[in-house]
Amino acid sequence: MRTNYHTHTYRCRHAGGTSQDYVNSAIINKLDILGISDHGPFPDDSFDLRMYFRELEEYIDEIAKLKITHAKDILIYSGLEIEYFSYENDYYKDLLTKYNLDYLVLGQHFYAMNNEEPKNIYFAKSTKDYIDYATSAVEGMKTGFFKFLAHPDLMFINDFPWDKNCEEATDIIISAAKEHDFILEFNANGFRRQEQNYCDGIRIPYPHKNFWSKVSNTDIKVIINTDCHNPNQVWDDYVDLAYLKANELSLNIVNTIF
Repeated sequence: MRTNYHTHTYRCRHAGGTSQDYVNSAIINKLDILGISDHGPFPDDSFDLRMYFRELEEYIDEIAKLKITHAKDILIYSGLEIEYFSYENDYYKDLLTKYNLDYLVLGQHFYAMNNEEPKNIYFAKSTKDYIDYATSAVEGMKTGFFKFLAHPDLMFINDFPWDKNCEEATDIIISAAKEHDFILEFNANGFRRQEQNYCDGIRIPYPHKNFWSKVSNTDIKVIINTDCHNPNQVWDDYVDLAYLKANELSLNIVNTIF
């Protein structure tokens, strides 16, 4: 079965293509399930590179129509990739009830601890930030609002050598995934970013081998998603590569989040 639950559209302001474009590509590539999960807005539009809150209902209605139009071709789900902040709990509930989204993806690009100002994990000051990042992700995992943790090793996009903080942050996430039977995502978009020259050697930003070698010793459920930002990425060579690498690690791959 071919599935993808991590799809971005032009609405997030750093991707291309409409929801219809992604559905067309998914059908051509013989996907059985497509989940459209653009970067979710907060009511105050507090972060960049995501859809505006005023677009949310139009986005959901658009996907609802595609579900009907293409019911014989493909199963379509409506979702959002969004960060977890404890003070937004009522909003997550509304997204799943009032707005009737099928699912939420936990994507901690921004995170906050103890009511501090949100930080961007892309600009970590040191590996100490990884601990708070991992802890915030775990808080989201515990809520029941989210179906999987997107790119759980996103922190390794930063150029720091592997150290005890990396080890601890990895263990925090893996332990929580085991405890809460929570799905982790093996993200194909990390392979699209290509190998880069980091201080600890040449590697892709993520998936990080040290992180996933630890997951490989568990029965944690792993979903492989394309994290496409262009319709031609719905199923490309990098998705095939992600499956190859995940199988080499003997990860416990699942193809559904429901």
